[in-house]
Amino acid sequence: MPDKVIVFDTTLRDAEQTPGAALNSAEKFEIAKHLAQLNVDVIEAGFPRSSPSDFEAVQRISNEIEGPEICALSRVIDQDITDAWDAIKDSPKPRIHTFVGTSEIHIKGIMRSDRETVLKKAITAVEYARSLCQTVEFSPMDAARTDPQYLYEVVEATISVGASIINIPDTVGYAIPSEFGQLIKGIFENVTNIDQAIISVHCHNDLGLAVANSLEAIKNGARQIECTVNGLGERAGNTSMEEIVMAIRTRGGHFDQVYTEINTKEIVPISRLVSRLMGIPVAPNKAIVGSNAFAHSSGIHQDGVIKQRDTFEIIDPEDVGLKESQIILSPRSGRNALRHRLEVLGYQIEGEQLDKIYERFLAVADKKKEVHDADLNAIMNDEVRSIPETYTFEYIQVLSGTRISATTTVGLQTQGEIIEKSAVGEGPVDTAYKAIDLITNLPLKLVDYSIKSVTEGKDAIGEVTIKVQNGAHLVTGYGASTDVIEASARAYVDVVNKVIYQK
Repeated sequence: MPDKVIVFDTTLRDAEQTPGAALNSAEKFEIAKHLAQLNVDVIEAGFPRSSPSDFEAVQRISNEIEGPEICALSRVIDQDITDAWDAIKDSPKPRIHTFVGTSEIHIKGIMRSDRETVLKKAITAVEYARSLCQTVEFSPMDAARTDPQYLYEVVEATISVGASIINIPDTVGYAIPSEFGQLIKGIFENVTNIDQAIISVHCHNDLGLAVANSLEAIKNGARQIECTVNGLGERAGNTSMEEIVMAIRTRGGHFDQVYTEINTKEIVPISRLVSRLMGIPVAPNKAIVGSNAFAHSSGIHQDGVIKQRDTFEIIDPEDVGLKESQIILSPRSGRNALRHRLEVLGYQIEGEQLDKIYERFLAVADKKKEVHDADLNAIMNDEVRSIPETYTFEYIQVLSGTRISATTTVGLQTQGEIIEKSAVGEGPVDTAYKAIDLITNLPLKLVDYSIKSVTEGKDAIGEVTIKVQNGAHLVTGYGASTDVIEASARAYVDVVNKVIYQK
């Protein structure tokens, strides 16, 4: 039977130590509620001794959140442990987590102490915590840089006095996977009472190896992973909850001895919640939860995903709480991706019409990073006509300024021939319309002109809608382009074709 990996979430404690990520009590409680929906096994709710507000937040979470164990952090100091217990004692599943540095650099550099004194403090703290709480976790801080023989001694001693979870931190993200795996393996081989405790790991990401180190620890017997939503935490962050969970799930054949009970469909929702409340955006290329994690802009990739999703996706986006993959339309997109998106928007186009729309799409895409649905609707409204086109817009060139009269040259195609005319006037739109009148010999009276942006940004498509008087009738024309003068000319040509068709 595979073993369960306990997911110990420390978003409310370690992730909150991310610079600029402080949460108030209400925000902590909101995240805790969602962590329970995510079905994490343990919520490290905070460090009660650190401040009255943290004590209150931990206490409220302990009193009101059902499901996960609620854990409080403490140093190996009696008052810390007392405060931790007072904050969590009303939880149905309380846990005290106490820690002390065990590496030489911490013993000498921080505590100005020695190994024997630190060992006694660890034992005394675990004994006291165990006298208050049934479940006690102990962490030898900076274990990855601790002398292994001393580490084995500390672990064995703290288990013997009641610690049922031993957490092995790579506090500064110094370890590499093979080395960290051997450290975990060595603990199992050299600690005689290791069968009385669960081995946990808490890895930091200073070298970008937190998830890799955690996975290697699992392969060597660790059965609890301490992690945070979005991988947030001190300095470069902690093991990313979403990455470790989905690695175990996605590579089930490789990690066939373990599983988690995380409700993975809540991964993206809680990622967005934590990002919003902490004010820390998720990097677009962040695995699992980044905006690009299930987005495809290459034509080859788009074609593959449209035909069969798993050609370029190893995770179903629905499994992590997304509705679907994103096909990002860009200059690299092919006809199949464009046709697929247009079908989603309700347009059915093939053959020459698709070729024509694709050329127009590329012209827009070359001017923008991405082409959005609103852009496609604008293009389709401009290109797909219900009447024959006597004249087709080809090009426009404008010379204009504040101290010179505007001159505009327009080229229209009719019956296979391009006709070009120029006009001078008060502004580029006025002269464009005059030039078109010279080509069509169909002077029209403009009675209304409006323009709007269909998307945001300086490269947005502009939609121009005009109305002209044609005898007793008003005729409406529509044009769209990232160039508003071109959009204006296209709208006028649209009107011309409608007027000719009505004759």
